[in-house]
Amino acid sequence: MKKIILVGILFHSANIIIAQDLTSKKGFPILPEAGDWAIGIDANPFLNYAGNFFGKGGSTTITTGTVQTASHFTNQAPTWNFIANNFNISGKKMIDAKTAYRASVRFGLNNVTKKNQVTDRAITTAPVYPAVPFKIENTWKQTYTNIGLSVGMEKRQGKTRLQGIYGAEAGIGFSSGTNVYKYGNQLSTSTSNPVGVSTEDGFDADLNTTGIQTLNLTKDTYNNDARILKERSGVNFEIGVRAFVGAEYFVAPKISLGGEFGWGIGLSHTGKSKTTLESIGNNGSELVVGKQELSGDKSTRFLIDTENQNSMFGPTGRIRVNFYF
Repeated sequence: MKKIILVGILFHSANIIIAQDLTSKKGFPILPEAGDWAIGIDANPFLNYAGNFFGKGGSTTITTGTVQTASHFTNQAPTWNFIANNFNISGKKMIDAKTAYRASVRFGLNNVTKKNQVTDRAITTAPVYPAVPFKIENTWKQTYTNIGLSVGMEKRQGKTRLQGIYGAEAGIGFSSGTNVYKYGNQLSTSTSNPVGVSTEDGFDADLNTTGIQTLNLTKDTYNNDARILKERSGVNFEIGVRAFVGAEYFVAPKISLGGEFGWGIGLSHTGKSKTTLESIGNNGSELVVGKQELSGDKSTRFLIDTENQNSMFGPTGRIRVNFYF
């Protein structure tokens, strides 16, 4: 009888030891260790994919006219997405099994130039076949800058696959943008050959598409047709700190599903935008070519709130996938 009790105690103790030994069947550790790095991505595309697969969601019906011809199941493959809408790349560095440094960064510079061929409206003589009409160039140059940086510390609790996390971080952000337009046709009030604002001077809303739109065409303050020479967005600056709490569950060795909520203090300021445009108008006695510089509004915002309102740096409760390596 004593032997049976002893064997039972040993068996139970062995189960406890095995349960606490968080390693895979191949002996790989489940939880992150000191020195590990980690990156996090949005888990929603993966969860939606799995849910659609098992729940048969995402089915579509093919119809021709008013007649249904087929119905089939479609499920788009998951995508690798940023955790937060600020498009910062987020990562961690494990200092020990219970502590990690966190950081996110974005450094974006863009400089794009687009050129359109337009009719030279200063030429009054029509071309004679087979001569090609002479063209000149309109140029649109767009530049913008987006910079974001946050750093913080994360602590964790738990002895199983389920780990609680908490900590704090601080961050700053900066963004600005400029559009510069140059036109081959100069505006003119000449009585023999006036050159006014034309829809041909319009640019597409997308630098990578073709076609004529009126992105850079507007009205001046006297309701005359005008075209933009330069527009600069108000420089945006933001700074904030946040505390967070959440949890991670390790579904495989060093791969976890998790999420967090945060509360923080944030301050953002957006300066005045400025737009320079040119047009032709009547100064009271004659038509003249003139320029106007218009200023936009500026704003300052201070927030103390949960991050669904103050989402400067946090992922606003979004479920994430974490990869440790």
